[in-house]
Amino acid sequence: MRCPKCGCQEDKVVDSRASREGATIRRRRECIACGHRFTTYEEVEHEGLMVLKRDGRHEEFSREKLLSGIRKACQKRPVSPKVMEDMVDHIVASVTAKFETEVPGEFIGRLVMDGLRDTDEVAYVRFASVYRRFAEATDFVQEVQKLEAAK
Repeated sequence: MRCPKCGCQEDKVVDSRASREGATIRRRRECIACGHRFTTYEEVEHEGLMVLKRDGRHEEFSREKLLSGIRKACQKRPVSPKVMEDMVDHIVASVTAKFETEVPGEFIGRLVMDGLRDTDEVAYVRFASVYRRFAEATDFVQEVQKLEAAK
């Protein structure tokens, strides 16, 4: 690992511990040349897992894209970054447990909607409006009425 301060490639691991419920390994490193300490994270790469989109295209599964979509839905809402990270971890675990090479986009969308519905109703409606391609204001009203009826 290259030191972010001096660029030296020699370092030693000072501390290692599991992070995000074992999904990643957090390592504290110390540069041999300058003594600067920095943190790195390791996680399992889900290579080859493809998402089958509605239009038939295939796209590589991306944890970052999933997190980005959830962040956009939760923007300016009282949802902590930890809750969003945990939701993504749960979705990634569900996807990788059930699918090996190809996952339907609808499966991921349902998991996101279920997670957001339980977390923040406004974020849920925001995500649903994009995911379900709401075209009119009545679509929003119907979704909110479904939420109210579920309570």
